[in-house]
Amino acid sequence: MEAYCVKCKAKKEMQNPTAITMKNGKPATTGTCGTCGTKMFKIGK
Repeated sequence: MEAYCVKCKAKKEMQNPTAITMKNGKPATTGTCGTCGTKMFKIGK
């Protein structure tokens, strides 16, 4: 899954994507950047 990395300032491939549910009940995905290892976050399925 692709997401925006704030540290790299570009869209990168997300490593170890994990589906979560936010406090408001909406779905989201978290993971890490394959290049720099920073946490990534994407709202939606």
